[in-house]
Amino acid sequence: MLSSSFLRFLLVGVFNTLVGLSASFAFFNLLHLNYWISTFTGNTIGAIVSYTLNRTFTFRSKASVGSSWWKFAVVILSCYGLSYGISLLLAETVASLWPDMRTDWLHNAAILIGNGLYTIGNYLGHKYFTFRANGPSSSGVS
Repeated sequence: MLSSSFLRFLLVGVFNTLVGLSASFAFFNLLHLNYWISTFTGNTIGAIVSYTLNRTFTFRSKASVGSSWWKFAVVILSCYGLSYGISLLLAETVASLWPDMRTDWLHNAAILIGNGLYTIGNYLGHKYFTFRANGPSSSGVS
């Protein structure tokens, strides 16, 4: 069963996704920036919103901003690199199997898949690392 912190995370995630993913697609499709600049910039914008809402609403963390922001950044950057790197590799694999497939479609699919992987990784990283309750044996907020 989903914990209440996960449900709050999903609610924040819907809003955060609207902000970050919309920005990524806008940078890629409207401003014609490359994949990495588009996804990094969109996720940076989303990360600012995400940190504030997840710290105060999702995990109701009492950790100081000074002790949690760098952990948040480590989780965000790690999840970003892994998620979007894996999804781009998948898109490149599909492109090698179907060379006639449009590259922009593959990159848009990679952005979408990367966002899903990013969301799952972020929840786990923030729950058990960034905003966990005191002590490594604590299960965090439920």
